[in-house]
Amino acid sequence: MFFRERPVYKRQRETLYRLNETFFMLVLGIETSCDDTGVGIVDETRTIRANVVASQLQQHKPYGGVVPEIAARAHLDVIDAVLEEALAKAGLSLKDLDAVAATTGPGLIGGVMVGSMVGKALAAVQKRPFLAINHLEAHALMARLTHDVAFPYLLLLLSGGHCQLLLVRGIGNYRLLGRTIDDAVGECFDKVAKMLGLGYPGGPLVERAASQGNPRAFALPRPMLGRDGCDFSFSGLKTAVRTQLHGRTLTPPLVSDMAASLQEAIADTIDDRTRHALDQIRKENQGITALVASGGAASNACLRARLESLALEKGVPFAAPPPSLCTDNGVMVAWAGLERFRRGESDGFDVAARPRWPLEEKRTA
Repeated sequence: MFFRERPVYKRQRETLYRLNETFFMLVLGIETSCDDTGVGIVDETRTIRANVVASQLQQHKPYGGVVPEIAARAHLDVIDAVLEEALAKAGLSLKDLDAVAATTGPGLIGGVMVGSMVGKALAAVQKRPFLAINHLEAHALMARLTHDVAFPYLLLLLSGGHCQLLLVRGIGNYRLLGRTIDDAVGECFDKVAKMLGLGYPGGPLVERAASQGNPRAFALPRPMLGRDGCDFSFSGLKTAVRTQLHGRTLTPPLVSDMAASLQEAIADTIDDRTRHALDQIRKENQGITALVASGGAASNACLRARLESLALEKGVPFAAPPPSLCTDNGVMVAWAGLERFRRGESDGFDVAARPRWPLEEKRTA
């Protein structure tokens, strides 16, 4: 188990969470990097005490994508209520917390600032440590909460803004093996969904339409397939879809067939790139404990099935958080904060919000 008994902790607090006469760390996490306002609370027994997420789907739906200014204002409108609901569900008050963590980048800077400032304020008022969390690291470490995965492991991070393959060797120790040279998987799903008239958010809608379609109905390219390295590319795939849709009437069968063909092309590409990464790791004689998939697009059942099959073929376990914990949430931020806090880490209240923050970049704070 990750938790350890702590009869004495060097940091002070007024009250402690008691479970069977043993004390455990409690960390609250705030996530506001895009269009979901999330607050989660976890303890070091890997128990999720609360997970509350307020979606902004209706605010952004008319625009077919996330509008940064609207997102920032929406976070401001609901953050207090989300925080109160999370504490109520956990049966806790702010003084019961050991630390407060908040996403401090990367992401839409307006939203990131909302969450990080609220997190700093809570920590300051309660005299608790504050942890500035990299949004990508929060995704990267989730499988350690949900599946007890040990280091090192290969991570495939799939989301609306990111598509990366990383060797996760430890907390703060990440080696980038490959990334998209243009668009991310989630963006590809969203843009094609818009072309097909499916609406927003694109990923779940494309997956639903694809379930009724023929994945071989349209001959779409498999970008980077067979090339050396582990980089991805999805821009050309979007262009190919647009070209093949030109002049066609969007009937339900056509939409389903195109959605299925797109999903299959993405699955083939991801399978190939991840296969290259696994082969590269093996050639370097670096053992891994698992292949891990995380991020919003990792909730796609087709992609998960392909990755699970690949892992089985390569003789490594496959792990992915449940779909509800693949998308942005406060639990992943709380867990990343707990991982860092129990190593004795914390951050100053002067740490700045960042729109860009590469995961492989070494922390200076």
